[in-house]
Amino acid sequence: LDVTIFFYNPNIHPRKEYELRKAENVRYAQQLGVPIIDADYDVDEWFRRARGLEFSPERGARCTMCFDMRMERTALYAHEHGFNVITTTNATSRWKDAAQVDASGQRAAARYDGVQYWWRDWQTDEMSRRKYEINAQQRFYKQEYCGCTYSLRDSNLWRAKQGLPPIDVGSSESVYSDASADSEEESRDVVAGFFRDSAAFEEELRATYARRRKGGVGAKPADDNW
Repeated sequence: LDVTIFFYNPNIHPRKEYELRKAENVRYAQQLGVPIIDADYDVDEWFRRARGLEFSPERGARCTMCFDMRMERTALYAHEHGFNVITTTNATSRWKDAAQVDASGQRAAARYDGVQYWWRDWQTDEMSRRKYEINAQQRFYKQEYCGCTYSLRDSNLWRAKQGLPPIDVGSSESVYSDASADSEEESRDVVAGFFRDSAAFEEELRATYARRRKGGVGAKPADDNW
């Protein structure tokens, strides 16, 4: 295969996390001799599209928006630069709804004659095992949340309920090192259990943040529970 990486992830927040994830992509691409395109960090447009979807849960409407935005830009670049096939690593994660990811890719590719979306089941046990073997061998930075500010917020709320500390964004100590243990964190049972236990997560989020307020300048501490 003649592969080129197109790095376009305006969803990733904060900028420190974005730069770290991009650097890991660049490092591995250079090691393999694979070209990598560093696209815009179009964060303002991402937030504009996310308006009204702030409390959408994982695998919800905000994720569809996010996949659509990134796949549309990918397909456009492919069309303008002579690439006839696109795909995405988003489909490899069991935390993602593969059908949701693939639908975005197919919609984006359909905009242009000669551009196809490459579908494959990337979430098999074999593929997941191989992914974590490479992660451990390379000691890649371990991403503790999907990427956007809302997934960081939601992940930290879930971690608090489990008695876990908040995510240390961009921590140099957070790396993959044990393929078996890391793979188990994304096992089918673990992922299924998470979504089963968080079925009412959107309503819980709305209730949690509805009670929060900022007192403003000169306010008493009791007026601010943010």
